[in-house]
Amino acid sequence: MLLGIDVGGTSTDGVLICDGCLEKSVKKQHRGDLTESILKVLDELLEGREAVKVQRLVISTTLVTNLLATRNGARTALILIPGRGLPFSFYRIAPDTYFLKGSIDFRGNITEETPQEDILAAIEDIKTKGIRHIAVAAKFSHRNRSLEQEVARAIRERCPEAMVTLGSETADRLNFPRRAATAYYSAMTAPQWNEFASCVEEAVRQRGLAAPVEILKADGGTMPLEVSRQRPLETAYSGPAASTMGAVALSPRRENAVMIDIGGTTSDIALLIEGEPLHASRGACIDGCFTHINALALRSMALGGDSALQAREGRLEISAKRLGPAACFGGPAPTVTDAFNCYHSLALGDAARSQAALAGLAASLHMAPQELAAAVVEQVLSRLQALIEGMFREWENEPAYKVWEIVHRRKFKLERLIGIGGAAEMIVPQLAKRMGVPFTVHRLSPVANALGAAVARPTLSLHLYADTQQKRFVIDQEGIEGTIPNPATFQLADAEALALEQLARLAEEKGAGCYAKESRVELAEQFNMIRGWSRVGKIFQVRVQIAPGLIKEFKGVGA
Repeated sequence: MLLGIDVGGTSTDGVLICDGCLEKSVKKQHRGDLTESILKVLDELLEGREAVKVQRLVISTTLVTNLLATRNGARTALILIPGRGLPFSFYRIAPDTYFLKGSIDFRGNITEETPQEDILAAIEDIKTKGIRHIAVAAKFSHRNRSLEQEVARAIRERCPEAMVTLGSETADRLNFPRRAATAYYSAMTAPQWNEFASCVEEAVRQRGLAAPVEILKADGGTMPLEVSRQRPLETAYSGPAASTMGAVALSPRRENAVMIDIGGTTSDIALLIEGEPLHASRGACIDGCFTHINALALRSMALGGDSALQAREGRLEISAKRLGPAACFGGPAPTVTDAFNCYHSLALGDAARSQAALAGLAASLHMAPQELAAAVVEQVLSRLQALIEGMFREWENEPAYKVWEIVHRRKFKLERLIGIGGAAEMIVPQLAKRMGVPFTVHRLSPVANALGAAVARPTLSLHLYADTQQKRFVIDQEGIEGTIPNPATFQLADAEALALEQLARLAEEKGAGCYAKESRVELAEQFNMIRGWSRVGKIFQVRVQIAPGLIKEFKGVGA
């Protein structure tokens, strides 16, 4: 048995998969604390079944996404060692930022030590401000993490209660600003994420599940819950990623499609190219800062079925806030759902309550109720269409998008809208008609996030840096070092083979060994090292990945 649970803003959904097929789905509104919500979903999914037979549990959640959107994360200090190059002001992404001397070159050699007195001065100021979460990032620390570790040791000696996050442990690629942003936002979201992880562990313990627990990441793959405690930022956009993987599971067609997930408060979109999700080549963008978090190419809008309708300065406004469910379901104010309910005679809930709620708002705007409903429907559809068309302009700059057009020698054409979420059945057919494309809203679309989590397979990536002159290789982020065999004859193909070998070994250690054969080379570069008129060595950079996809056990859900 396989379980998938999606913890959203208003409800917790779950699915049970037996023998590769979906057997049961559950949707529960939040009524108490998080542990209680997860327990209720687990109890209903496992009713009449033995918990010990569960082989895997995957959870997706909007927790980190919401923390970042509302800036409710923990106050965090950022200690940077930028070395030589751009002015320090370029790196000031956090209110509490400290710059230290010190430098590492691109080969991992320390060219300037960090003065101890500077480290201690920064720590004392952080303590004075009462900050207990600290991120530390140095340029080229993924090649040599010793300067970061020196700062971390000093923090633990002088401020043992502080939580320390290192850039070298959260990001494995070149680009110091992105590594700094990744470390900072990881430290900011860690406290709340660890509380969530503890809630999940408690729920699993109470129900006697012995299965491994995994978390859905922003790239549509999974990682162990325990690993997520060190890398909470990888769960950013977990909810939209779950929607996307759910769309892949529900729509086996190899089409060019847009997944649109319309929930209660937000709408998320993603692109499927011949059935495969498009990835953001520059990583997840958070508060205007690009990070080293692998992510799907996603876009969100604060517009959903429960978006409240109100009058502001004599004009209709669709609020970004959710005041409660739709009036037809007992909510306190008219919503987008109520407008569609009346305009298209959908008979959702108590349709008379929708009519009454719209009539009151329409009177304040000097409009007829049906005129108001029509205006809401038009505004919703036009905003969603603009969101999709705007994202298409951004997608055109993604390498995978360009490659598709070059290979097929034609412009990309949208072939289908795939509706996901509770409000999809109400809105997506109208949006598809407006855009002139076919659509699919599967009967399981309201729980597609939980399904996407349940059937997503583990992902893993690593970056290998090899220097034949130094006769060594480094696996960034994992901190693995080794000696290059036969450096005089070592070629790019050898570097790729070494990277894939190391990936397979790590995958086996992390429980994803069965997918190692499906790994791929994403980046392979070679540079010559020249001294005088002679080549003295070569540098290789190779990035390999077990790409996102569906687990082998999944057989589909039917029509």
